[in-house]
Amino acid sequence: MHDPHLPLLELHRHLSGSIRPQTILALGRQHNIPLPSDDVAGLLPHVQVVGTVPDLIAFLAKIKLASTVLANVDACRRIAYEAIEDAHHEGIAYIELRFSAQFLANPHHLPQEAVIEAVIDGVQSAVRAFGIKVKLIGVLSRTLGPAACLAAVEALLRYRDHLVALDLAGDEANWPGHLFIEHFRKARDAGWQITIHAGEAGGAANVRQALAELGATRLGHATNAIHDPALLDLMGERGIGIEANLTSNIQTSTVPNLASHPLRHFLDRGLLATINTDDPQISGIDLPHELQVAAPQAGLTPAQIHQAQQNALAIAFLTPAEKETLKAAAI
Repeated sequence: MHDPHLPLLELHRHLSGSIRPQTILALGRQHNIPLPSDDVAGLLPHVQVVGTVPDLIAFLAKIKLASTVLANVDACRRIAYEAIEDAHHEGIAYIELRFSAQFLANPHHLPQEAVIEAVIDGVQSAVRAFGIKVKLIGVLSRTLGPAACLAAVEALLRYRDHLVALDLAGDEANWPGHLFIEHFRKARDAGWQITIHAGEAGGAANVRQALAELGATRLGHATNAIHDPALLDLMGERGIGIEANLTSNIQTSTVPNLASHPLRHFLDRGLLATINTDDPQISGIDLPHELQVAAPQAGLTPAQIHQAQQNALAIAFLTPAEKETLKAAAI
């Protein structure tokens, strides 16, 4: 259960995986974009995982379908606003929302800068409306290749003051991190924090690479780090944050079931692991579900769930003063 004396934080949530099914339908109708169904019940199997899919790529295909309705920048602004509204209704006090302008822009060849501006604008409007604290993380879609990602970094850097970090997501198995060393050097030079999807669809070596060559201080998923005890020791020594995503990892067949998820072992070792949703609309879950249902099923004790919440505050991309303000508001 969520400890009411701690602020509820979400550190790993993708905008592209947070698009409401009702909004997909509305935008599809508005822009005459064909969809597999013209009602929510018929659409859900195409944009939401029921049970599991064979791998990460099959999971990403559902996100791709949801993004086909982003016909203009107003659509991008709308989904950004609604993602923050939904987070507010979940009781979240602070969220780091990550987005790939490449991914959002590609279906209808929108200019990346315009998409970035629209996302920033939508988020700022929602912050004013709901009083939630938000920081944005830029994402590079590794699946599009290093050259396209370099252009994406340059586009994001034009809005560097509106972003707090850079992430690398997408097809980890076929696009290894060493192809993106220059991209993350530029990001670090700009003063951004670094979080990397690693050890989800690839092995522990990918986690080591993200730490050594990309400068990650946090890792998305990192499930396969569990197979390398020396790596876990290194992560502990360095205070590396782990953005764990329980339901998502089962759905992508990264982990066979919740009982075998490594999160409780990470917490047992004192690692700074946290609980997050990843792509809540695709997974059909929210953060309270992950804390109240998924975490106990993954073998976490109430004390470990509490520790994961404390860890989220410790590793959030916030200043010490911002953390104190959040803590004070929750008491």
